[in-house]
Amino acid sequence: MAIQNKGIEEELEWVEDPEENAPLRAIFEKADPLMEDIAYAVITGDKEAGDELTRKAIDDGFDVHTILDDGLIAGMSVVGVKFRDNIIFVPEVLVCARAMKAGMAHIDPILSDSGIEKIATVIMGTVKGDLHDIGKNLCIMMLNGAGFEVHDLGVDTDSDEFIEAIREHNAKIVGMSALLTTTMVNIGTTIQQFKEVGLGDVKTMAGGAALNQELATEMGCDGYGKDAIACVERAKEFVGVS
Repeated sequence: MAIQNKGIEEELEWVEDPEENAPLRAIFEKADPLMEDIAYAVITGDKEAGDELTRKAIDDGFDVHTILDDGLIAGMSVVGVKFRDNIIFVPEVLVCARAMKAGMAHIDPILSDSGIEKIATVIMGTVKGDLHDIGKNLCIMMLNGAGFEVHDLGVDTDSDEFIEAIREHNAKIVGMSALLTTTMVNIGTTIQQFKEVGLGDVKTMAGGAALNQELATEMGCDGYGKDAIACVERAKEFVGVS
């Protein structure tokens, strides 16, 4: 089925990588037009529309996971690509995030009441010396929507804070972010600390402007994600879910 929302069609033109464009297009092509409208509200940062359309979808009987996957998360996936590719910047991302949160305010209580067990627990933090968190926060939003329980340690997180959180929450996955080349080395330092204290079996993933696949592998990361979409993919790979 063709995409009904012309705004979505135009937004997909910004997703130039065919390997990223094709799966997003497939989601929208099979989605109900209302889900397309929800996604477009997120992409354009329309908080009121995100609120009203999500509430309408729930009232119309749509499954909350459909609203999440085909609407809110699909929309934020486009936002994530545009942010990574410098098409939009921090202020625009924050506006989009508010639109998604407006929709999530209706979804979260239903998910909590459903008693559905979370996929896995993830610890997230920006490494020591780095105060950047927009990309990390996008990842957290996407992980929450995908069914993970996420504990955010914020910015400037040292190895001991990661270790304490892993033990406290019995987490099996840790995500680390670094924007600067000067702080990126602390990803490797933190992973080394995990091994020294007997937490070498914890799966680690990392991302940020300073990082690429080669550097992540060199520092001992189990996974690298260039954006929020890849972050969720890596986390799912770690626990064997699709």
